[in-house]
Amino acid sequence: MPRFEPFRALRYADSSRPHLEAVTAPPYDVLSEADRTHFANLHPHNIVHIDVPVESDGPSRYDRAARVLADWVQSGALVLDDAPSFTIYRMDFTDSLGRRRRTAGVIGALEVVDEGAGGVLPHERTTPKAKTDRLDLTRATLANLSPVWGLSLTPGLTELLEESGEPVGSIDVDGVVHTFERVSDPVRVDAISRAVGGHEVVIADGHHRYAISRTFRDEQRSAPTAAPGSAETTMTYIGELIEDQLSVDAIHRLYTGISADDLATALANFFDTHKAGPITPDITNDMRERGALVLVRPDRSGLFLVPRDGSFAGVRDLDGARLEHALANVSHEVTYQHGVDHVLDIVASGAATAGVLIRPVTVAEIRRTADEGLLMPPKSTFFTPKLRTGPVIRPLGSA
Repeated sequence: MPRFEPFRALRYADSSRPHLEAVTAPPYDVLSEADRTHFANLHPHNIVHIDVPVESDGPSRYDRAARVLADWVQSGALVLDDAPSFTIYRMDFTDSLGRRRRTAGVIGALEVVDEGAGGVLPHERTTPKAKTDRLDLTRATLANLSPVWGLSLTPGLTELLEESGEPVGSIDVDGVVHTFERVSDPVRVDAISRAVGGHEVVIADGHHRYAISRTFRDEQRSAPTAAPGSAETTMTYIGELIEDQLSVDAIHRLYTGISADDLATALANFFDTHKAGPITPDITNDMRERGALVLVRPDRSGLFLVPRDGSFAGVRDLDGARLEHALANVSHEVTYQHGVDHVLDIVASGAATAGVLIRPVTVAEIRRTADEGLLMPPKSTFFTPKLRTGPVIRPLGSA
């Protein structure tokens, strides 16, 4: 089973709510260029100045990010904890069904294991990523800037995190309150470490970051540039894999290389189709009630797609798997997009010829995937709310 350890965290010296709201940001991989500009303009110490280097600056952008990080530490904007600790990360929010929710996880350093070695498992097939952006940034900054998101199979982990820790900041963004609490008491640190390390961890979000950590670890083993052992683990947020602790949205499909009409014809071999009329973001309510997917056309009209009995024998109970099965012998290109409104805009713009809205994966199916060692299709789950980048940074040169 994987090691899970505390570490000395870098944190913003000013942990007041207004300040943290100005200097933190969503994960790099959900930010557009316009988003990056917005956050960069919020504050000269906003984390995007390090975590999302400007591509137009060329290869030197990573060295520049490293210099910025070093400058912030030297100036006192970022301060290193005196001792290793875990950080409890709580989120209070209203989910897509209108329910008030509170989730709790813990940020620590999770062991980096070889692919297929067990202990830390992927939960979906990943798409190839040719860019070395995260690896280049890690090499330059010698820091984990944003956590991988892991799901623990440890029963009772949530209860272990109920007790409050030392407050180290809170952020209220878009109706989500993110709260951070430091845990440095040796007895409690040991209990959390042993609980997480006692069972397998499933990577929920950040497969690419975890793979980059593996590459970086191997590099450090042959030519170390940081403290020995620091690359053997990577910063990870761990939450328990149970219904109360997860809020899962869908990642929808965008198609090119096939017309909307041809796509509809191909899918009609496996789905019963019904006109959906003009599509708006609240179509997801009808999808839940009908048990349907929705094909999106360029004019923002669509078709309900109800899986036909007998058409998906032996196929996982996942809309993404159903689409892969139905289109296995049909020429097309597929990409992935969160948010109904984004899908509508992209298809209407002509950047995609059609889209298919799918339903969120159930937590029960995520659990079955973990228990049986299975893999979901790429981009099956979109865990929400997204973790903020910036409240906790892990220097790779510290224990």
